[in-house]
Amino acid sequence: MDTLLAPLISSSTRARLLLRFFSNPGSSTYLRALASEFDLSTNTVREELNRLTHARLLRTYKNGREVRYQANDQHPLFSELISIVKKVLGIDQVIDNIIARLGDLRLALLVDDYAEGRDTGIIDLVLVGAIDQRQLADLVAKTEAFIERKIRTLCLTREEYERLAPVIRAKPSLVLWKHGTETEKI
Repeated sequence: MDTLLAPLISSSTRARLLLRFFSNPGSSTYLRALASEFDLSTNTVREELNRLTHARLLRTYKNGREVRYQANDQHPLFSELISIVKKVLGIDQVIDNIIARLGDLRLALLVDDYAEGRDTGIIDLVLVGAIDQRQLADLVAKTEAFIERKIRTLCLTREEYERLAPVIRAKPSLVLWKHGTETEKI
C-alpha cells in the first residue's frame, strides 16, 4: 500500500491518512482514534493532520470536545485524490472486474474496514441480486491476484437483503454500485 504512494508522499503517516480519509470521504474521525488505529503517538498524527488541514485537504469541525477530521470535498483535487486512493487500494479493479459482470446485480456495498477507510487487506462486499456464483468466484480470484488483497463476498437475494438490511445498515458501508445509477464515487 505505502510503496505505491512513497515516491509521491515523503511521510508514510501522511500517506496512510490520505488513504484513510479519501477512501471514504464521508467518514470523520478524531486524533486519538487515528493514533490508536495507526499505533502511533498523537503528536506524530497531529503534525500530519495539521499539514493536511493547512493544505485544505481535510476540514475540521467540533463535536462536543472532540475535533473531528474529514476529507474536504470542496478541494479542487478532491475527485482526483479519490481516484488515486481507489487505484492504490484496488477498489477500482473490484468495481470494474467484479461488479459489472455478475448477472442481475441490484446493489453492491463495500462494508466494514474498507468502508471506514482502513486498508486491512480484506475487502468485504455485500452483493444483492441474482448472482452467477461461478462467474463471481472466477472474477474474485483474478481480481485478488491483481490487487493483492482478499475479497470476501456475501451474496443475497432481494428478499434476504430486505430481511437483513437493519443489520447491514448498522455496519460502516458505502454504495459501490446500484442498479439504474452510475457507480457512486467512494
